[in-house]
Amino acid sequence: MSAVEVITAALAAGAGVGVKDAASAAVKDAYSGLKALLKQRLGSHDGRVAQALEVDETEPGAWQARIGDALAQSGAADDEQILEVARRLLAAADPDKARALHIDVETNYGAIGEFHAPVTFHQALPIPPTPPAVG
Repeated sequence: MSAVEVITAALAAGAGVGVKDAASAAVKDAYSGLKALLKQRLGSHDGRVAQALEVDETEPGAWQARIGDALAQSGAADDEQILEVARRLLAAADPDKARALHIDVETNYGAIGEFHAPVTFHQALPIPPTPPAVG
């Protein structure tokens, strides 16, 4: 899944949960935070994008159509802060979708991005440095 798709899925999930009275404060805060970061990053990019961010849309495809190009062209899709907030929002608002997309922000060990081939991560304890030679 591309970074643009993660961001648009998070916005849709946040909008879907955020409109319910029972939504947690964490989800509402993350949704508001993601939209604020995107407004800051994209606000000067295009006035239509800023307007699109004012709407609470629950379909990822609608978000993709409205702001997908701006996310990619502005570099917002490559912004680690925006991606982290989007991943956390998606994990909190729609855990099933986050699991289906293999988004688990608690165990990523710094491995964030798109992988287009099999990748193996080895998380062994670090080897202590060799003490300096005496002499």
